Amino acid sequence: MKTIRNFIAGEFVSSGATFEKRSPVNNEVISTVAEASREDVDKAVASARTALRGSWAKIPLADRSELLYAVANEMTRRFDDFVEAETADTGMPASVARHAFVPRGAANFKIFADMVKNVPTETYEMATPDGKGALNYSVRRPVGVVGVICPWNAPLLLMTWKVAPALACGNTVVVKPSEESPQSAALLGEVMNTVGIPKGVYNVVNGFGPGSAGEFVTTHPGVNAITFTGETRTGAEISKAAAVGARPVSLEMGGKNAGIIFADCDFDAAIEGTLRSSFVNTGQVCLGTERLYVERPLFERFVSALKAGAENMKIGAPFDASVAMGPMISHEQRNKVLSYYKKAVEAGATVVTGGGVPTVSPELASGAWVQPTIWTGLPENASILREEIFGPCCHITPFDTEEEVLALANDTTYGLSATLWTSNLSRAHRMAGALEAGIIWVNSWFLRDLRTAFGGMKQSGIGREGGVHSLEFYTELKNICIKL
Repeated sequence: MKTIRNFIAGEFVSSGATFEKRSPVNNEVISTVAEASREDVDKAVASARTALRGSWAKIPLADRSELLYAVANEMTRRFDDFVEAETADTGMPASVARHAFVPRGAANFKIFADMVKNVPTETYEMATPDGKGALNYSVRRPVGVVGVICPWNAPLLLMTWKVAPALACGNTVVVKPSEESPQSAALLGEVMNTVGIPKGVYNVVNGFGPGSAGEFVTTHPGVNAITFTGETRTGAEISKAAAVGARPVSLEMGGKNAGIIFADCDFDAAIEGTLRSSFVNTGQVCLGTERLYVERPLFERFVSALKAGAENMKIGAPFDASVAMGPMISHEQRNKVLSYYKKAVEAGATVVTGGGVPTVSPELASGAWVQPTIWTGLPENASILREEIFGPCCHITPFDTEEEVLALANDTTYGLSATLWTSNLSRAHRMAGALEAGIIWVNSWFLRDLRTAFGGMKQSGIGREGGVHSLEFYTELKNICIKL
């Protein structure tokens, strides 16, 4: 069993309180985690402030970028360690960690190390009354100490998506990982020390939300900006906390994402893509698809094929190469998902497949397992179609016209992502432009060019990340006016 400590000023430090982290695979205790006190958070913020004004500030941009490349290379060297940490905490199949989350976590540091060197600012010449003129130009400066509040569903990827641009821009960070997934953040601390990132640039404080490290970070007056990925209710509370001191926030929150399948789609591609968007990582993906709308001529065939695909997914332990789906992150999350499975039946849903707990081997029986589940037959006002479930499930509804399905897809308080499957190019452009979501995938899912804007509409978030949009959050743009 591991001991996970806080990482403050380049040192791993214990706290007076600890909590247990259990494996979602078999419910056994796999680590004891130090819970940061308010005093620990004070020390982490003070450490970040010292580095911000001292050693980190003195490193030239080119050298800072080289250090971030070194972080990425060391993460790659310790690739298996990160895979092990991710799978132990989350139960995700090792194949998912290896092919998606860990490589992209390392890539984030290289992407933003390059980005920060190549994004221009602006320069303007202006006339003045004396005829001699003035020159205005802009420079970017770090926003300061950034509080990074991370989720548990893709811990390394979503943490580095924030830490990498923050550090590239010259900020320092205090990271609060989810209590369900503390290992990758601690492991990254080891990497930072190995490559020579100055002490205090990267800090980690473990704990929970209210009355614990999450609240202590987001309400700390020494934290200049807060970036968060997680559920909408928590994001709203963080926004309230950030209002004290008028601190900027970047919030990526919940989603109830729609997938629209037209009868002229590439059928096999649509089935493969929808199986992934609905069930990968046990449905614990903010960009996943929980609402599916299928054009009526294709409806029965699509439901049948998706059912077959879901039933063909092997459920089991992470390092079995044939496993396609692991457990939920915790019994608490499993119970939430199972409560929605029950609500669906009570509301009159037709259970196409799943709806309960799978049969697993005796050594896994205590884990947080649920079946991939597909429903049909519910009205649009059912809670199953209104509320984010964050599990391996989807509801399929037939539609007849573009206007009808557009209204259905947009009828939600969320607006994070949507998928659209069609071979009609004009329709693809027309529908993508009208869908109310921050990212629209046409004939694909989960493709991400990190130079592009990422974020949600409505209650799915505030702000954009990616490329220059990340730099706009992690820097203050300063105008300098020189009288000639």
